[in-house]
Amino acid sequence: MGTLLTASELVAAYSTGELSPVEATEAALRAIEERDREVNAYCLVDAEVALEGAKASETRWREGNPIGWLDGVPTSIKDMFLTQGWPTLRGSTCIDPDQPWEVDSPVTARLRENGLVLLGKTTTPELAWKGVTDSPLTGVTRNPWNPSMTAGGSSGGSAAAVAAGMGELSVGTDGGGSVRIPAAFCGIVGLKPTHGRIPLYPASPFGPLSHAGPMARTVDDVALMLDVLALPDHRDPAALPAPVGSYREAVRRDVRGLNAAFSPTLGYAKVDPEVARIVRSTVNALADAGLRVEESDPGFTDPKEAFDVLWSTGAAQWLNTFPPGSEEKIDPGLRRVWEQGKTYSAADYLAATGERAALGILMGEFHTRFDVLITPAVGIPAFEAGYEVPPDSGMSSWPEWTPFTYPFNMTQQPAISVPAGITESGLPVGLQIVGPRHSDDLVLAVAKLVEEIQPWPVSRLAIGSQQGS
Repeated sequence: MGTLLTASELVAAYSTGELSPVEATEAALRAIEERDREVNAYCLVDAEVALEGAKASETRWREGNPIGWLDGVPTSIKDMFLTQGWPTLRGSTCIDPDQPWEVDSPVTARLRENGLVLLGKTTTPELAWKGVTDSPLTGVTRNPWNPSMTAGGSSGGSAAAVAAGMGELSVGTDGGGSVRIPAAFCGIVGLKPTHGRIPLYPASPFGPLSHAGPMARTVDDVALMLDVLALPDHRDPAALPAPVGSYREAVRRDVRGLNAAFSPTLGYAKVDPEVARIVRSTVNALADAGLRVEESDPGFTDPKEAFDVLWSTGAAQWLNTFPPGSEEKIDPGLRRVWEQGKTYSAADYLAATGERAALGILMGEFHTRFDVLITPAVGIPAFEAGYEVPPDSGMSSWPEWTPFTYPFNMTQQPAISVPAGITESGLPVGLQIVGPRHSDDLVLAVAKLVEEIQPWPVSRLAIGSQQGS
């Protein structure tokens, strides 16, 4: 029942009394019990706390006093965010669970303040370091569309939970594509907003690359979540002021007639032919709907080398604080990144920071000519679960297959993945929309147009609900 509805539809049903938050939460908990053994999206589920929150929400709705547009909606949160009363282990066996957990991150605090029902925490690779989701602590997270395939990462648990109907909403983190990659692989909507739009605390060791982002089945629901999350918090000095308007209204902006650049490869990326065909078909449909589309590359070369410096030095700085002996316990791939990060000097880091700034300036100029940039979200469909890179690909690290995502962490621009179609083997393909910094409303509005011209029924998203019922 509840698993087949969007968050917006649930809230509408609450307002009429057709459904209650308790019923929706019970349905989400049943879905977790029935489906998560195969998918492994959750690392912590607290049914008692969830039902307690749902009952409080039910009372508010009955009395006509909901405390937010998403009051009572079953929601999960990635296990990278501090949650009062629950451990935050970040996929690591090196973090002691037996310690006081007394602080909420800004994301968790905003969810609670707006009455969302927290079901539990979703899986992450150790310290959210890679583009797939597996860790020494929680094992392998799988794609609900085909459990032999990866859900992507590092917010793969969140994407899999939403796609399988195990809660309507989730919040992930994105330092190099970690919201958009699993959103594309699992056929949901995932937004990386402008840096600072959603405050972070504690500060991420990946610094200016790191973003928090809402994940849902529809663009409307992502916009509603952003309204909840996009408020300043004094604990994040990079947090932006509160938005002037609401994203739930801005998403309905008419974007026909705006100028969009379509870059099928960014000028350097390799793309699976079927993914390329699906994305181009959706872009052609956008042009037919009135978006003024011109094929154009932004004009930068692959910034992977600078990204690697920024990413690995951040990981090394964090891991240097871990207890002695952690080298033998952490994910071997993360250990490789740790060792790589320790080889760079302050001069290397500053040079990479300078390249990041130059890339941002270039994209700023690009957006004086084009309102948005459209690309594939990921150049390949989901591949076999349990691997950092596609088997037999010859690749050595995850950024090699995610060339469309990490550049826009470096530039701090808003970018969203929205479903574009399905491969012949039945795997989702995502289309990415990138806008200038602070244009989160525009990115959402263009994504809404994609959704309108190419409907993506929720019944296809909550695929596990059909298999498990």
